[in-house]
Amino acid sequence: MLQPTLDPGTYAVVLAAGAARRFGGGKLTAMLNGRPLVSWSVEKALQTRVELVTVVLGADAEAVAGALPSDVRLRVIVCPDWEEGLSRSLRCGVQTLPDHARALLLFLGDMPDVSSALADRMLRLVLDGAPAAMPVCDGQPAHPVAISAKLFPALRSLRGDQGARNVLRAASGAVEIATDERGSITDVDTEADLRSLA
Repeated sequence: MLQPTLDPGTYAVVLAAGAARRFGGGKLTAMLNGRPLVSWSVEKALQTRVELVTVVLGADAEAVAGALPSDVRLRVIVCPDWEEGLSRSLRCGVQTLPDHARALLLFLGDMPDVSSALADRMLRLVLDGAPAAMPVCDGQPAHPVAISAKLFPALRSLRGDQGARNVLRAASGAVEIATDERGSITDVDTEADLRSLA
């Protein structure tokens, strides 16, 4: 994999801590086209211009860690209280960022077809001054999203099983960008979802 030109002070967080109850467990290590599901989104994150990619683990942490690609820009953390909900995993990821961080790209571990080019486009909008940049596909909120460091305190205050979307939409100057990238709204919740992507 070719090393992209990196933007200093930018980071990615891949949320991969859930128990995948709708899938029946073991979702992130399930195989998609010969590779563990989680490896796809992590590699897309590594193809962006961020300095470092952090994967936040929780359920099945050891198995999921073993399914990740090897890369010097990849860091793995385990969120000890991941069962509190999505917001806890997100807070764990944000809390690992250094004080000089300028922006964050947020990926989900069960979205294998996200676009690294779209992610970099969102990142550039934030580096150019937007507090947040969010793709929208067919009228649906999409991923990955980019978030300015200005919003990190608000992310750290999230509680329960909610993501960052409400914080981002409430930010004055946040931008939504239409995309036809279907992978930006394609996630894997069930075994049928996984089979449809194979």
